[in-house]
Amino acid sequence: MPLAKDIWRPLIIEASIETVLRSGSVEGFVHRWLPIEGYLRFLADPFGLVRDGKRYIFVEHYDYRTRHGTIECLVITRDGTLVDRRPVLAEPWHLSYPFVIEADGETYMLPEAYRSGRITLYRAAEFPWRWEAAGSLSLDHIAIDATPVFHEGLWWLFYSVADGGERTKTGALFASWAERIEGPWVPHLRNPIRVGADGSRPGGTPIVVDGALILPVQDCSRTYGGAIRPLTIRRLTPDQFDAELGRPIAAPRGFAPFDGGLHTLSALGEVTLIDVKRQLLSPRSLAVLARREFAKLLKRTHPFDDGETRVAEAFRRKTIEHVGAGLGAERRQ
Repeated sequence: MPLAKDIWRPLIIEASIETVLRSGSVEGFVHRWLPIEGYLRFLADPFGLVRDGKRYIFVEHYDYRTRHGTIECLVITRDGTLVDRRPVLAEPWHLSYPFVIEADGETYMLPEAYRSGRITLYRAAEFPWRWEAAGSLSLDHIAIDATPVFHEGLWWLFYSVADGGERTKTGALFASWAERIEGPWVPHLRNPIRVGADGSRPGGTPIVVDGALILPVQDCSRTYGGAIRPLTIRRLTPDQFDAELGRPIAAPRGFAPFDGGLHTLSALGEVTLIDVKRQLLSPRSLAVLARREFAKLLKRTHPFDDGETRVAEAFRRKTIEHVGAGLGAERRQ
């Protein structure tokens, strides 16, 4: 279990995604931060749609105490005012990367949910607050961060995979194609179509620039979600693939302390959504995380013991004794 925890925070860049890609940076643009969360919680993976002059931004809400992600929607006016915010999708398994897309008169969401063992396509029953499962997409692998786009007469789905070990989660790009977003999906004959932690895991909205399809991908060569790179796809057919990886788009130093990574670049009309991260390590976070890990261990070793709360509380008191001085210093800051 890594001691330092990634804490993500999304923001709005007041420039189109095409402008950002041409610039090769998010530095120098006017930007608006989305709300910051409480201790050991964060928002990440922003995707959105514009409706009736309002920006509907869907994000992962994550809490390290439960290690569980849910999907929320933030409604923001063009002047940056937050007018509504609610949870919109929760499952027994972790959810993230809420990619939203319009197709055939419907609005769909395709969140990352590999711990469920499948990829579920949700349809907006009442946009943006109520979503219903429209079916599961049948793929050759358990997909991570699946990213759909309609391009040159076909639906394409780009994704990393969870069933090939850690290497394929961040270091391999797969693709499938279909005639309809519901499928059936056919794997690309050259899967994986790209290998390398420097730019394989999808990280945002595909867009056509100067006739070429550009897929934002994550550069995880230094750290998870270290930067976004544009993958310019020159040729894409069911049996051919040719692409060129561009230079990294990183979090500027001016975003400090949220300058440790950038792993989403998504389009929202005339603006762009990104998220950036900081790393958190403190006596308080260590105490909270240690308590959670101890409770998990207790549950595994004593599955029928109903005294978990009592023992965890005893562990909490003992932990506070050891880190009390550090906690006191943290409270005074």
